[in-house]
Amino acid sequence: MDANLLLTLSILAAAVRAGTCIVYAVIGEILMERSGILNLGLEGIMLSGALAGFTAAKMTGNPWNGVLAALCAGALMSLIHGVLCISLKAGQVVSGLALTIFAGGVCGVFGKKMVGQPGSPFHNWNIPVLSDIPWIGQVFFRHDILVYLSYLLIPLAWYFLFRTRAGLNLRSVGENPQAAESLGLSVNKIRYLYILVGGALAGLGGAHLSLAYNNQWIDNMTAGRGWIAIALVIFAGWNPLKAALVSYLFGGIDAVQFRIQASGTQIPAEILLMMPYIFTIIVLIIASGKGEKQSAPAALGIPFIPGERK
Repeated sequence: MDANLLLTLSILAAAVRAGTCIVYAVIGEILMERSGILNLGLEGIMLSGALAGFTAAKMTGNPWNGVLAALCAGALMSLIHGVLCISLKAGQVVSGLALTIFAGGVCGVFGKKMVGQPGSPFHNWNIPVLSDIPWIGQVFFRHDILVYLSYLLIPLAWYFLFRTRAGLNLRSVGENPQAAESLGLSVNKIRYLYILVGGALAGLGGAHLSLAYNNQWIDNMTAGRGWIAIALVIFAGWNPLKAALVSYLFGGIDAVQFRIQASGTQIPAEILLMMPYIFTIIVLIIASGKGEKQSAPAALGIPFIPGERK
């Protein structure tokens, strides 16, 4: 096989692997924002999931226990945000920022002893037959199980949002909670539900970093991926399919900058590390030019008071 083709396939496979943690986070954020809750604590939730997942897997020797711990940690951290914003009517922006700062401090303290220690990670599993398909097999079917689960999550999330009654209820709560309440829906209960589900998915995204992508705990290992996920949600117009595509695109840029560093380039490493974040800024500029803000749920970030009418 041609060397250039091999390099291209390798980069594409790395893009899928690097973008998987973002996929989980963006879908979790989409569910939360579709319910009307803006969660800027995504970075902290992912970080908590990464530490909880690594710790549980290491202590039990089973990475699936790490997945369970990450789901619980993500849901718990997100629940804090929910209590503040849904029950106490706190500002969603301030609450999300505080959650990220809080999680960063907690993970820094409790994760200090875990730095440099071996974990119990997921290993790559080549899917029989599919992994042998020329080109496609190498890119998509030679990864760890969390990557394959994300393949299922993407279409399921889209189908749920746009083809089911529960998805319609979720979107109605985010668009017009007063109308949803008049139809007998419990707005706050629905928001709490998706705060938990979205947080759990974000925690799982963090766990992919510590249990599969890096296979270790590194202080502040999310490195801004939570913020990037929030930006990609806006760019994708709150659509899971589009969000997954741009997540893999981000993963590809991340993979390319590592390849460039490994090639021995004279470009400073700091400049290369900026590439994914420059891409994020460009994405936000493009989204602004396309008027994506108009696609945002109408009640996003607005506290809901039961019985109140506009």
